[in-house]
Amino acid sequence: MNLTQKERMLLQDQKSHEELCIKKYTTYAQQAKDPQLKQIFMNHAQIEQQHLNTINQILNGQVPNMNQQQGQTPPSPSFTPPATQAGIPSQSEADMCKDILATEKYVSGTYDTTIFEFRDHNIRQVLNHIQKEEQEHGEAIFKYMESKGMYQVQ
Repeated sequence: MNLTQKERMLLQDQKSHEELCIKKYTTYAQQAKDPQLKQIFMNHAQIEQQHLNTINQILNGQVPNMNQQQGQTPPSPSFTPPATQAGIPSQSEADMCKDILATEKYVSGTYDTTIFEFRDHNIRQVLNHIQKEEQEHGEAIFKYMESKGMYQVQ
């Protein structure tokens, strides 16, 4: 598979975004006090690593097989708010959540642009799958924040 210069540039951008997500999720998992938030961050870091591996495969001229990846991706934890709110998260945890939610919004948007710029249908499908997982990460963070009173929908 031959990538255009533009496709390669867009993938390089996505690669740097995935590296940043991995770094943030890993750092925040180490800093989080709430075990539930720590688990969300750790799971998302693993999935972001898979995204990075996929981007590297494409950059190396390979079209990743979506059927192989389907069973490998650990599911993004679907957040279920607790029946009672045991403890209010610290301000630093709220800041981590706000930061990572903003990051996920940005990264999802950049995938949208990248998908539209690709000629190969199979690569578009792979990138679309990654974007869907980025949106699921944002949803899990949003639900966590909402349940803890960090995000009020008006």
